[in-house]
Amino acid sequence: MSEEIWAALGATSLDEVRRRAAVIDAITEITPVEVDGAERFAWNDCGGQSAVWYFTPDKQALLLTFDHETDLNLYAEEDYSVQEALYGGVPESLVALVRNRPENYESLNLVDAGTGASIHYAGGVFWFDGERWAQAEGFLEHCRREELDPLSESGFAYCVGPYRFGEEFTPEAIVEERAADGWYEDDDVERAEALAEIREIFARLG
Repeated sequence: MSEEIWAALGATSLDEVRRRAAVIDAITEITPVEVDGAERFAWNDCGGQSAVWYFTPDKQALLLTFDHETDLNLYAEEDYSVQEALYGGVPESLVALVRNRPENYESLNLVDAGTGASIHYAGGVFWFDGERWAQAEGFLEHCRREELDPLSESGFAYCVGPYRFGEEFTPEAIVEERAADGWYEDDDVERAEALAEIREIFARLG
């Protein structure tokens, strides 16, 4: 499943990726943020898992995923140098968006005790160079060294699941999936209200 979603992400235009990120951000009632000209959108499940997107004006992007129950939960280890290394190979212009920035719900900071420098934590680090998505070299090197599967241990499939890459992305599809997960407790009124709200978000965000 993870490999299929990774391939589907790669086959989706950046404009469509950004649109889906903006829609899910609005559905989950997270406020978009501008960081040095880049747009930040996010998702979280209120249980320790998250996805964070940054889209730059020059058509590059950064995606961070986090699953607090995996071995890539480096925040629990409080090791700044290891977390910093996961961003290896990502252009500095993108890493700068998460270095020495205020914390937020999706991205707490790991701090270097010696220098006071900080960087947002992430289990998975992925980026778009203007043409294709890649997994960060530092992230892959860490996984090779620790004998971890990058996509599984980063929680990629779960954290990117709400964006439905490779699947129909409509209000109806989102509500159907949520209904299957027990969101509406078989309440037709609640489900209809949710559908109306999500349709409004789609209409507003294209």
